[in-house]
Amino acid sequence: MERGLRILSAFTGNRSVLGIADLARTVGLNKSTTHRYVATLTKLGYIQQDPETRKYFLGPRAADLGFAAIDSMELGKVAGPLLQALADETGCTVSMGLCDGPDVVYVDRRRSARRNAAAMDLNLHVGSRLPAYCTSMGKVLLAFKDAAALRQILDHTDMARRGPKTITNREQLTAALAKVRQSGVAVNDEELAPGLRSFAAPVRDRSGEVVAAVNVAVHLTVAPTAVEALAARIEPPLRRTTAEISRRLGHRP
Repeated sequence: MERGLRILSAFTGNRSVLGIADLARTVGLNKSTTHRYVATLTKLGYIQQDPETRKYFLGPRAADLGFAAIDSMELGKVAGPLLQALADETGCTVSMGLCDGPDVVYVDRRRSARRNAAAMDLNLHVGSRLPAYCTSMGKVLLAFKDAAALRQILDHTDMARRGPKTITNREQLTAALAKVRQSGVAVNDEELAPGLRSFAAPVRDRSGEVVAAVNVAVHLTVAPTAVEALAARIEPPLRRTTAEISRRLGHRP
């Protein structure tokens, strides 16, 4: 992996087209080893070869990596203050997550500065992973996948019972995801853990694609109200926050 990254890093603004000898010299490998790595990177689409000169240049997959890195940095910079404002407004713990196969990965987590905040802490932190099928953020991220991608993810998901109301039937989960697509908000009502409720909404980039989800979590011990009453309080600021993050990422409905 390190050698492959060194080869990709050899392509710079003033050295964007390189031959095997140039690459070998730059990364400090012999020609045969360099050619083997270049062949793999070419097959994967990270490098392309000019058929006339036989030299190489960065391919579309490398560009995608660059754009993904930029988008990720932009997302964190844009979302952070808005997530904190949402936590302070609701008095609840607010998180943002991305989809990674069958999991949701936490990339930001904010607690309210209010003295009597209804903070929810499941010992989660940035980098934590939870199964998508039984979390509000996960259900948002799954709901907006295309049919083929969703099917592949669910094929690799063990829908075990984790809370008293976990959806363990694939058809029922698919129906629930359809409702999320329609309403724009996912609800987790004790599906992950006893007493835990959360509400999540999608974040979209400039192309309209759902790139992240934001949730507001609260425990029944600090908010022992009906889920409908809690939703009436939480959903408006949640929707407003995700819409503003999306707008700052360039999304125009």
